Amino acid sequence: MPFPVAEKYILDTEEKLGVTFPAAFRAKMMAGNGGAVETSSDVWDLHPFFDTSDKQRLKRTCNDIVRETASSKEWFGFPVNAVAIGANGCGDRLVLLPGVNGSALRDEVFCWDHELGELEKVADDFTELELA
Repeated sequence: MPFPVAEKYILDTEEKLGVTFPAAFRAKMMAGNGGAVETSSDVWDLHPFFDTSDKQRLKRTCNDIVRETASSKEWFGFPVNAVAIGANGCGDRLVLLPGVNGSALRDEVFCWDHELGELEKVADDFTELELA
């Protein structure tokens, strides 16, 4: 079950990755760090922001965005600048991509297909995704 996360943990993640998350994604995750969303084709478990505020949250967030992004970058064909925010359990990733300036992530949400190495836009904004 997702739980709120303090903004400082989002800022820590942004600093580690050198990015700024879109406002809609930040707002959802601050209200419920993790959980799942649904697209027209799949259900995605969201990677949480690493939260060290207590032992329970530390355990619940060990599969955080930084770790999952680093792990995904080891896969052949994973987009170099993508940030992995979710997974479907079959190898595909839900990702955010940087905009023109490089550090601010775009509002659009994409699915990266690990078999084809292709990206498909699944939402213009994170708010378009249904909570599962």
